[in-house]
Amino acid sequence: MISNFRFAIVSDLHIALPHTIWNHPSRFHLVEVSIPALESVLEHLTQLDLDFLLLPGDLTQHGEPDNHNWLHKRLSELPFPVYVVPGNHDVPVMMASEQSIAFNNFPYYYHKFGYSNPENIYYSCQLLPGVRLIGLNSNNFNEQGEQVGRLDDKQLSWLEEELAATDDELVLIMVHHNVVEHLPDQSRHPMAHRYMLENASELLQLLRQHKVKLVFTGHLHVQDVAYSEGVYDITTGSLVSFPHPYRVLEYRQDNYGREWLQVLSYRVKSVPDFPNLQQASRQWMGDRSFPFLVKLLTLPPLNLSLAQAQELAPTLRDFWANIADGDAVLDYTDFPQDLRHYFEKYGAISPTGSLSLIDNNTTLLL
Repeated sequence: MISNFRFAIVSDLHIALPHTIWNHPSRFHLVEVSIPALESVLEHLTQLDLDFLLLPGDLTQHGEPDNHNWLHKRLSELPFPVYVVPGNHDVPVMMASEQSIAFNNFPYYYHKFGYSNPENIYYSCQLLPGVRLIGLNSNNFNEQGEQVGRLDDKQLSWLEEELAATDDELVLIMVHHNVVEHLPDQSRHPMAHRYMLENASELLQLLRQHKVKLVFTGHLHVQDVAYSEGVYDITTGSLVSFPHPYRVLEYRQDNYGREWLQVLSYRVKSVPDFPNLQQASRQWMGDRSFPFLVKLLTLPPLNLSLAQAQELAPTLRDFWANIADGDAVLDYTDFPQDLRHYFEKYGAISPTGSLSLIDNNTTLLL
């Protein structure tokens, strides 16, 4: 019997010390709150009896050494173990630049947080008796030097060997890119596919073969719980984007040997300079939504004209904020029927067509 345990997830921190903040009029990330928001979360988490904390990538704004160093120091001060994996923002370049650390340097910054062997950018470690975490790297570079979300063949082979050796352990997978689709047709959508692991199907095949049921991801900046043939992908929204969420999860086994995972979600509601963070952040996202919405409306599968898109976009101002919040109930009765059906598919609807509010607070039977 595996003992019951409790852990937390905080994703896409985008830590940005004031002198590193990168400003752009259309950025969704409210990185100004990254450090005070994290401090607010840690104040709460240190009051709980946590066994460990998971950070599924995008720890820093753009891989700046100062931001990685600051986070390393802060995590070292916590009373519970912390485990990280890199996000695309943490390792944006192969070789070190004026702005960012080199791809291969990431494990050396976080050798206390999963990377006992910093020669590898992925790892396997025992969290508790009978409980194992496998931290994967989903950041790779193609021949043109462009970043892509993919597990390379060497890592997949290593993973297969690790899973074959896990015996009866409960295995948790942490990886930055999504493994199960969290949005309609996400793996093929021209805007959403980059948030998916390119070879997610290969990974899922391995996980199902070895009865791995839990994957924890980030990257998409939404609160969502997705399920596919025995595998749950629990993605957690960004600490610097509305609704500034984090999760506390508890695993337990009952007297019949059934496994349960309770998921509770919290929000950072206030930080200095943003006393009403939820309202200010939702407004921030809405104010920057127009270009995003026009692109969404004009690209496949909708393919609206620019004029149509510009007319509709203001009515969808809070669309992405509602998706990011999780458990979205969407009703666009004033839209033409085909558009209405398209957007309502983004809501909290189960495969059977019923309302399924599991993105924030739920208890899963594994």
